[in-house]
Amino acid sequence: MNSFADTIERIIGPSLEEMGFGIVRISFGGGNRKRLQIMIERLDDQNLSLDDCADVSRTVSALLDVEDPISENYVLEVSSPGIDRPLVKLKDYVRFQGSDIQLELNTLYEGRKRFSGRLASVDGEEITLELPEDGKPIVKFPYSDVQKAKVIPEISFKKTER
Repeated sequence: MNSFADTIERIIGPSLEEMGFGIVRISFGGGNRKRLQIMIERLDDQNLSLDDCADVSRTVSALLDVEDPISENYVLEVSSPGIDRPLVKLKDYVRFQGSDIQLELNTLYEGRKRFSGRLASVDGEEITLELPEDGKPIVKFPYSDVQKAKVIPEISFKKTER
């Protein structure tokens, strides 16, 4: 995370946790119209509702109005991580062990930066990925070298009876 996101998380994190929400990611950017995106999830692992996002938005707005860490105009957006949830913090990798993920590295590893496979384990700050392709079935990366990563959604097409 960067220092800006750390500052915002320090301001809003405790209140959101008290409300039963965790912060997945904080981003700020855009061209002429800046956007502060707060991606949240429920701590009880239930689905996030529109009402949840509205409640969090009101709380975040009030907290940021008091602290005023952003000097320019911006639009606040509170959202869920969606089905292709980003993996941002090391604890995300621990939580999603056994899931299929895509990740992109900051540096080349054996000639490539992008990998898809099953997140086999997290040992300290080392991530082990099982690759479905031939050649090298297991690769290990330091967490610090991961630029971005996300869970690949599992989609089931079960036939339902009528």
